[in-house]
Amino acid sequence: MRYLFINSVYGIGSTGKIIAQQCHKLQAQGHPCLVAYGREAIPDSEVHCIRIGNKIDYLTHAAWSRCFDLTGLCSRHATKKFLKTAEAYAPDVIWLHNLHGYYINIELLFEWLKRHPQITVRWTLHDCWAFTGHCPNFAMIRCEKWKTGCCDCTQLKEYPKTYGGDHSRRNYLRKRAAFTGISNMQLITPSKWLADLTRDSFLAQYPVEVVHNTIDLNVFKPTKSDFRKNHGLEDKSIILGVSTLWDKAKGLPDLLKIREMLTPNYVIVVVGAPESLIKTFPEGVLGIGRTKDQTELAAIYTAADVFVNPTHQDNYPTVNLEAAACGTPVVTYNVGGSPESAAPENVVPENDIKGMVRRIRQICDKKRWNEETK
Repeated sequence: MRYLFINSVYGIGSTGKIIAQQCHKLQAQGHPCLVAYGREAIPDSEVHCIRIGNKIDYLTHAAWSRCFDLTGLCSRHATKKFLKTAEAYAPDVIWLHNLHGYYINIELLFEWLKRHPQITVRWTLHDCWAFTGHCPNFAMIRCEKWKTGCCDCTQLKEYPKTYGGDHSRRNYLRKRAAFTGISNMQLITPSKWLADLTRDSFLAQYPVEVVHNTIDLNVFKPTKSDFRKNHGLEDKSIILGVSTLWDKAKGLPDLLKIREMLTPNYVIVVVGAPESLIKTFPEGVLGIGRTKDQTELAAIYTAADVFVNPTHQDNYPTVNLEAAACGTPVVTYNVGGSPESAAPENVVPENDIKGMVRRIRQICDKKRWNEETK
C-alpha cells in the first residue's frame, strides 16, 4: 500500500511528530510513504517529504486570510502543482491531518479526491476547524453555532486571525460542500470528546474512530540530567508547563496565578515561550525557549515534580503523554480531551485554580516525603 500524508508540518509540533511515527511504522511494514507538508519539516533520511508551495505561497495565503478570512481557500497554484505530484505517485491511501495553516486549497484537494474514489481517505482531526466557519476551537466561548451554520463569529481575532469582517457563514458553507460526498473516507479523532463533536457536525455521514495519540517511548522515558543543577533548582519543587504556543487558551495566566499562590520553594518552568514573553515573567517563573531536541525535553519532564496543563481548549494533548512517560504526574482541567490522558484524581474543574494548587501541593509533598524516607 502506498501512503500519502498531508499536514502543515512534519517532524515538529504534536501533529508533525505523530505523522513521523506513522510513517516510520508503515515503512517498517513495507509500505512506501510520501509526506506533503505546508510550512516546516525536520529532515528525515527515512521518509521522503515534499513541500506544497513555497514561502511566498505561504505568506500570500496568510495575507489573504488575514484580510478576507480565506484560510484553506487560497494557494490554488501550489495545490494544482501538488496534485500533479499526487497523481503521479498514485497512492492507495491518502492520510489527511491539519489542512489549515495557509498552505493548501481545500476545495481543489477534495474535488480531486472525489474524482479518485479508488483511493482510501483517512482524516485525523486534531481540532474543530474542519466543521466550523472560522475557528479551530470554541470550547472557551461555549459556542454551538457550528451545529447549524456559523455566523456572527466572536473569534475573528483568534487564529486564524482576520480583519476583513465576518465570513464565517460563507466559509462554513464552502467547507460543508467540499468535505461532504467522499465515497471512501474514515475520520479519526485522538479523543472521545472530539469524536462526539464530529458526530454532531456536518461530517456525521462518515464513520469516526477514536485512536489516541501515541509518543515515542524510546525518547520519552525517565531521563537523568543536570537540569536542576544548571538552573539552580536543586532545592525547589518544579511545576512544569510545555506548549508551542503560550496564550490565554493554553492557560498561561493560570500558571502565573498558581505561582502567586505558592511559597518560594516552588518554581514554575515554562517551556516553549518566546524570548519577548520570557522577559515579562515574574520571579519564580523560569522561561525556556522552544526546543527541537526531544531528548532534552524528556530530561526537563523528568526533572519536574509535577506537569501542569491548565488548557482551556484542547483535543488530546501529547504533552500530557510525554510527561507521564517520563514519570511526572499530570494535573489538568476537565476540558476537552485533556482529562482522557490524566489520572482521574489529577483532573480539576476548569478555572479552579485553588483546586489545582491544592493538588500540586499534595503531589509535591508526597514526593518529598517519599524521598526523605528512602
